[in-house]
Amino acid sequence: MSTAHLVEPHLAGFQEDFNALRHELAKVIVGQADVIEQVLIAAVAGGHVLIEGVPGLGKTLLVRTLADILQLRFSRIQFTPDLTPSDLLGTFVVMETAVGRRTFEFQQGPIFSNLVLADQINRGLPKTQAALLQAMEGEEINVSTETFHLPQPFFVVGTQNPLEMEGTFPLPEPEIDRFFFKLVVKGPSVDEIDAILQRTTESAPAELRAVVDGKRLLEMRQIAGKVSLAAPARRWVASLVAATHPDFPKAPEDIKRYVRYGASPRAAQSLVIAAKVRAAANGRNEVAKEDIAAVIAPALRHRILLNFEGQAENIRSEVLIDSIVKSMNSK
Repeated sequence: MSTAHLVEPHLAGFQEDFNALRHELAKVIVGQADVIEQVLIAAVAGGHVLIEGVPGLGKTLLVRTLADILQLRFSRIQFTPDLTPSDLLGTFVVMETAVGRRTFEFQQGPIFSNLVLADQINRGLPKTQAALLQAMEGEEINVSTETFHLPQPFFVVGTQNPLEMEGTFPLPEPEIDRFFFKLVVKGPSVDEIDAILQRTTESAPAELRAVVDGKRLLEMRQIAGKVSLAAPARRWVASLVAATHPDFPKAPEDIKRYVRYGASPRAAQSLVIAAKVRAAANGRNEVAKEDIAAVIAPALRHRILLNFEGQAENIRSEVLIDSIVKSMNSK
């Protein structure tokens, strides 16, 4: 039986649920249509998300609303320099039984949730970052000699302020690579500010409807995984990711000049999985070129590491990505 036959009976329900989730988020978040779509794609795909934007743009509100409409257990962790791994993961405490015997019992930390908001993630100490990275990598943690599995579905949304760097710790490269998407929340337009004021100062809060639950989210992930990707499209994705590396013979000159290290194979996996989810959300059982194009920037922008010259000239990764895509399309 072909993949198309496996997917088609379920595509209508997938598309209906995805659009319903989009609609509920739009009740609370004004504008930001791309961010809404991309955070939903990541949620269905089970990928972690890094959201960058100045304070006051609704990043926390977006994640809280997402947890509500997905009916997921939600934790918000405010990252600060004094946050320790045990504050994040939990710790063993001494408990006394009814007969007076003392035992060690593990008290779970806030990481034991389905959706974890790591607010101002780059303010955490490196050892706390390492503890979070383990959870993001294997969806399990080690405390003392014990291993604990995290609930499913599980994904982390980290936020950071791009302007305030004092007292922050740069995220290590392995942790950055673990983020499925990096989303950039831009400032609202005049019309959007006007709509925000109307919603927040003149109207009652929007009534949200729980659309799906964790079980349905996992089902949607399986459906999206069965969307087909043609071999030429897969090859195009592989070539795109390879071209982010300065030592790749066919890399554009901008990449060779400004990039220290390009995207990993995990970036290619993110591109394919995200494109499949987007295709399913649009009722298609095969990935189209527009699906890939829509997820290139969020999948790659944080995975292209600039060299000294690129940093000195403040080169934006989006500009480099556009250069790669134009170079490939011109061939």
